[in-house]
Amino acid sequence: MRRDGLERLVDASGNRAREGVRVLEDLARFVLDDQDLAGALKAVRHEISGAIADVGFRGVASRDTAGDVGTAIGTDAEYERPGIVAVADAAGGRATEAVRTLEEIAKTGGQAAGDAARRLEAVRYRLYDLAAATVAGLSRGRPAGWRVQVLLTESACRGDWRDVLSAVIAGGADAVQVREKHLDPAGLVARVRAVVEIARPAGVAVIVNDRADVAAATGADGVHLGQDDLPVEMARAAVGRLAIVGGSSHTLDEAARLVAAGCDYAGVGRFAASGTKPGASEGGAAFVRAFVEAHPSMPHLVIGGVGPANVGGVIEAGGRAVAVCGSVCGADDPAEVVADLRLRLQHAVAEDLAAEPSDPSEPAEAAGTGIRTGISGS
Repeated sequence: MRRDGLERLVDASGNRAREGVRVLEDLARFVLDDQDLAGALKAVRHEISGAIADVGFRGVASRDTAGDVGTAIGTDAEYERPGIVAVADAAGGRATEAVRTLEEIAKTGGQAAGDAARRLEAVRYRLYDLAAATVAGLSRGRPAGWRVQVLLTESACRGDWRDVLSAVIAGGADAVQVREKHLDPAGLVARVRAVVEIARPAGVAVIVNDRADVAAATGADGVHLGQDDLPVEMARAAVGRLAIVGGSSHTLDEAARLVAAGCDYAGVGRFAASGTKPGASEGGAAFVRAFVEAHPSMPHLVIGGVGPANVGGVIEAGGRAVAVCGSVCGADDPAEVVADLRLRLQHAVAEDLAAEPSDPSEPAEAAGTGIRTGISGS
């Protein structure tokens, strides 16, 4: 065994790299059903093994798990992931970091190893893109990527609800929440199924207001819970672990409970006077600002009386996603309103990203990949 431990380092880094890539590969294969992405990740995994062989170290023959001082080092965060996107995010970070270690060590081994270092550098750049593609694929339809959710309520629609639904999809809505308090269970099931049939081919998530049982029965993407509805844990059991569970919060205490319970997003409001809940108190910009400061990584939807006239105030307070009803469903052109809201919110997000400090040691190709620790807030 080499006394300097480089063989053990290469063995451990190789395992870490391949394990991280394998997690991404399995997510692409079994969750995204993306054959091309899974195949590309599999090719990267084998390329890493080939490059390690070219470096010339002995690999498994040098392994000393019992004597590895790092096996006892860990953090609580390693045993908690707030969602499947965070799993991919962590796997991508683990794999790219390990490949960087392999690349640097290979540079010390002469001409043959130097060729392996160049191969590993190319692999690392490809892996940045493939990891980002996996995260992006898993984020589609997930609250972290939403900007506009439309509460579809027939009584708020100026025209036929189907026409309004088609319009908000055309305008770029990320999600539609079916909120029909007047429908009986059978009628609500029929309505949600009809919405799913229209929205799903367009990649728009469908959320059911209050009723986790209806969400599960109809194959909707998730459920939004009020404070008087099922607890988050029971709703999660009903709709499944991969479904979206959101909840309403009107105070920081309520928001903290949603976060602790593992909600995928929090409704934050009421922002302004609203016809949906005319008697509710208004938290306004102050509550939005307090929520974002307290829970910066929690996806949120600022809700209650939000529309084109006051979305600027939402943005100024730190809100980066909204849930809207009357301002869209009752508009002459729902598509135009949704498109306007989405553009302004997305512009704010782009400005946030541009203002983030960059690490000069990272390659330019890695910029903007979205590979970060945990889920970015929206």
